[in-house]
Amino acid sequence: MVFDPIERGRRVEAAVCRDDLARKYYRFRPSRFYGGSSVADAVGCNLSCVFCWSWRANSRPSEVGRFYYPQDVGERLLRIAEARGYRIVRVSGGEPTLCWDHLISLLEYLHNRVGRGEVFILETNGIVIGEEPSRARELARFDRLLVRVSIKGCSPQTFSRVTGADARYWFSQLRALDNLIRSGVAARPALVASFCSDDDVTQFLAKLREVDPELPSLLELEYTILYPSVRERLRRAGLRPRVAVDPRTWSLVRGFGSS
Repeated sequence: MVFDPIERGRRVEAAVCRDDLARKYYRFRPSRFYGGSSVADAVGCNLSCVFCWSWRANSRPSEVGRFYYPQDVGERLLRIAEARGYRIVRVSGGEPTLCWDHLISLLEYLHNRVGRGEVFILETNGIVIGEEPSRARELARFDRLLVRVSIKGCSPQTFSRVTGADARYWFSQLRALDNLIRSGVAARPALVASFCSDDDVTQFLAKLREVDPELPSLLELEYTILYPSVRERLRRAGLRPRVAVDPRTWSLVRGFGSS
């Protein structure tokens, strides 16, 4: 049965957000992505993506992770970035737009502390920002922020199959891009393309162009990483990605189980 991600998000927030602005995270780490970045892995999401690499944390938010205040998170991110010479800091794993006040406080801390030109990349599925345009306006005051909206599938139907959420919220992700651009926030789209045909991608690009003519040129394609646990969930769900990533070689493979 499909679920409403806004309602699900509220339930998850009850487990991972506190009134004193603390939020749950389960790991802080360096990452090779974006040419090197420091990462805070958050607990809790408003979707239930079958391909999620952070499934363990996001499926049991009340059991996983510890609470950290925004300043603690910011300090850890900057410490890793400084030690490694990184210029990118980000929150990944869960959905960072849950616990909104925590996120804004974290951005304020980083805005006041960045001394070497660090950029914060906000990786989001966009649903909260798409449903609440005021969120995009709040983000507009942070000048070292890039919002990366990861769209889960080329169509509402695919979105619902891979996330478990009501298909109509696929459009919320596109509205997030529109809200961000209208508010003057730097934003770029990403697409989980593993379950899309070439024609699907072409039609999706047309949808992006309706939001903003420049968006297709900024699109980043994401492919499901076939970790063993992900393979098993895909098998149980009866989903076969057209293209995926073999985590042993980080190369693209075609067809589920073909690596």
